[in-house]
Amino acid sequence: MPVDVILERSHSLKQALVDFVLDAEDELAQALESYAAAHLRRHAGDSTQRQLIVDSFITEGKVGDKSPLELFTESHPDLSESDLHLLKNWHRSVIGLFAITEILPDGVGLMNWLTAKHYIAKPNNSQTLQEISRLQVGEILLTSISPITDSYWMFSDTYTIMGKLGKPKLAVAIGNFKENYKSHLYSDAPDLLAEAWLSVAEYHHQFVKFFGSDEITLPGYQLNKKIAEFQEVLLQTRLEIAGIDPTKSLAEVAVEAGVGEEEINAVVEEIGADSQAVSQIFNNKSGSSKMVAPKVDLPDQLKKAEQVTALSHPRWGQMFLPTYSKIQTILSAQDWQSVEGAEKLIRFYLEDNSINTFIWQRLAQQYPTSLEKVLQTFLQRPDFSLDNDWETLLQEFHKPLKPELPEIASVPIHLHNLFQEALGEVHKSKPKSKGKKKPAKGFQA
Repeated sequence: MPVDVILERSHSLKQALVDFVLDAEDELAQALESYAAAHLRRHAGDSTQRQLIVDSFITEGKVGDKSPLELFTESHPDLSESDLHLLKNWHRSVIGLFAITEILPDGVGLMNWLTAKHYIAKPNNSQTLQEISRLQVGEILLTSISPITDSYWMFSDTYTIMGKLGKPKLAVAIGNFKENYKSHLYSDAPDLLAEAWLSVAEYHHQFVKFFGSDEITLPGYQLNKKIAEFQEVLLQTRLEIAGIDPTKSLAEVAVEAGVGEEEINAVVEEIGADSQAVSQIFNNKSGSSKMVAPKVDLPDQLKKAEQVTALSHPRWGQMFLPTYSKIQTILSAQDWQSVEGAEKLIRFYLEDNSINTFIWQRLAQQYPTSLEKVLQTFLQRPDFSLDNDWETLLQEFHKPLKPELPEIASVPIHLHNLFQEALGEVHKSKPKSKGKKKPAKGFQA
């Protein structure tokens, strides 16, 4: 079947599919409401984000054990075999930040910045075609694409033009995408996603091996020193796995990696630490991985904290909590309301996104009776039960029951390089007398 015919049919099918979801009044409507609430929990979102969330819900949302896309096909028994094939393929739709690599007569060449994968995408209506024909190579788009053949993808009607972005602004845009579309980070690169999750499990294993526990509480300045020591151990381990002798000097490693003195000096100057330079050489030259482990720093405000608890989990990643000892004190007290600031802290733990489901699960395991009583009083729900109402409570406060890929996960090399180059440009543009740098948002490495 000709591509233009498929595109025309895709336009009709997509509109019917969206109408089917938005016009629903039963369990499907409730599922969409819950899905949207969870994915818009950080802010209301603009019209593009809301529409992209509907697109995402169509393929990955669940009503029972079925997706809305599957419910649509079941409710339309007159669909042809070609229609069914097209709809089935839409489960592989991709939401991403795309760079325009080529302007074509009937579409655009795109590169997904999250995974460096390339596509040829064609709009399914003349209006969108006319709009994108005015774009330029190098411009960045936030949009979704869906497969229509083995070679071509359908360009969504919903998109945001972000223009041509310099490296610092592109790094920030990727950081914002990571925040708002966590489930779509590497949706078209399952190998990268699998490796990222494995890196989280390996980090946890090394954390427990180094600290002797998955939980450690120290004054902020001491924990900062221990985390730095831990990072060096991780680096040594990665170098040994790569077959690089960690006892050799940076210059010797550079020679063996085939990197010239000028290049290695430039990297060291840009990144500002020999160990980081060695890590980048290892990841770029060894060929053993497509991913780079991020460098972990204790945030500046926590370095001065009286106590900070570091928690590690093979799926939820690593958390730094300056209030964990205080919440333990509250849950250990005979009269929790007598503890200064107790209600404010409990509210923070319920409402703040940094306090995830794993932290609540840990508190429930350690203090089941007292936590239940505290929540009964605080929520003014005397019948509240951890056994019966636990998941409902977490969902009420928009805490995902399943872990999202955490910050500690390794990132693709091209993103690591982008972010390092962005940091380098930011540092060069700032006068040295301005004082300490502020942490940038994005993929830190």
